[in-house]
Amino acid sequence: MRYIFNFPDIGEGLEEGTILEWYVTKGQAVKAGQALCNMETDKVVTDIPSPKTGTIVATFGKVGEIAMVGKPLVEIEIEGVFGAEAVAVANEEVKAPLTEPIDEGGAGVVGTMELAGSNALLAASDEGAEKKEVEAKPVKKALATPLARAMARDLNIDINQIKGSGPSGRVTKEDIQNYKPAKTAGSGVQHEPYKQPANADAVTYEPLTQIRKAIAKNMIHSKQSAAHMTLFEEVEISELMRIRDRYKKSYADKNSKLTYLPFIVKATVNALKKHRQLNSQLDMENDRMIFKNYYNIAIAVDTPEGLVVPVIRDADKLSLFEIAQKISELSDKARDRKLTIEDMKDGTFTLTNYGSIGGIFATPVINYPQAGILGIGRLLKKPIVKDDQIVVGNVLSLSLAVDHRIVDGGEASRFINSIMEYLSDPVLMMME
Repeated sequence: MRYIFNFPDIGEGLEEGTILEWYVTKGQAVKAGQALCNMETDKVVTDIPSPKTGTIVATFGKVGEIAMVGKPLVEIEIEGVFGAEAVAVANEEVKAPLTEPIDEGGAGVVGTMELAGSNALLAASDEGAEKKEVEAKPVKKALATPLARAMARDLNIDINQIKGSGPSGRVTKEDIQNYKPAKTAGSGVQHEPYKQPANADAVTYEPLTQIRKAIAKNMIHSKQSAAHMTLFEEVEISELMRIRDRYKKSYADKNSKLTYLPFIVKATVNALKKHRQLNSQLDMENDRMIFKNYYNIAIAVDTPEGLVVPVIRDADKLSLFEIAQKISELSDKARDRKLTIEDMKDGTFTLTNYGSIGGIFATPVINYPQAGILGIGRLLKKPIVKDDQIVVGNVLSLSLAVDHRIVDGGEASRFINSIMEYLSDPVLMMME
């Protein structure tokens, strides 16, 4: 029996993924559960396992190309299965998922890999006949090369209306150049054929990565779904700096780096316990508020591929040392592209430390559907008034963005005041 394994939907709303590496080649024997390829989807890089034991007959797509959900990924020859038995196997596969679903609690990526009903099967005795798909899943987006997509966008052409002439119906540059849209009633507008710039180096086209696509989608969704309001504050942290300098060597001896961020995580958790509005989300569909009784602090991490936001789970139950270790661990995994779905899901509040690179204040975008995000700016030496004397202070800038539908201005101010109190007097947050 020939078995067509289609790229399964491994995320909510996922439509495509980018093939980063093939682990198998034509003629290679594989076992069920063996990794077929490495795929980048949204913010997670994951291996796609084989659902069957057999021999690889064909692979679909090259490294760097986009694979569409519901479209063939590999074709597997399964020995000893023929005719009616092949149909029975097909029906069984439609009912049974490859793995048990995982409840994501509203996360953007789902940790489940179900066999789509569009996996095509062909009994060995039926070779040469047309392969019939079971419950074929409609494709929402046209297959196209990155250059063709960029050209269509520049010319305001709907690429999904173009019939592709490339492999598997892929829309190519030539298809865009030769496309002549039909005139609509009352319109005399015609698109001119695409012309390459006189200077070939005038522009450079690069395909969007899955991470960049996810960032763009999530940022727009947040801006359109939440009522953003931002507060700016400054806090003097000389005492915190003194404590950090005193203990950073002992942390280093334990292979841990003590930065200011673990203190800020601790202060944020303590403030969230006092101001539960900031640790909640709005459920408009059911006309209710959802208050979280756990504290999963998401930390924005800058990587060469783009921004990712792993989560420190149950931060309220961790010591300062454990928080420092967790930050280091998640940052390393993010930069090495080894974050798992579990590392990314169910954050309740987010911190973004743009000041470590540069920037004093910002208006950070809320990690929707969370109620707020705290931006941490650059630490500056500034003149401050202390005991009626002007002295040099160590001032940290803070930017708190909240969903104004959930958090009123007064509550937002009280929340950031709590954080400032803990940061200016670090012993206080250890005492509570």
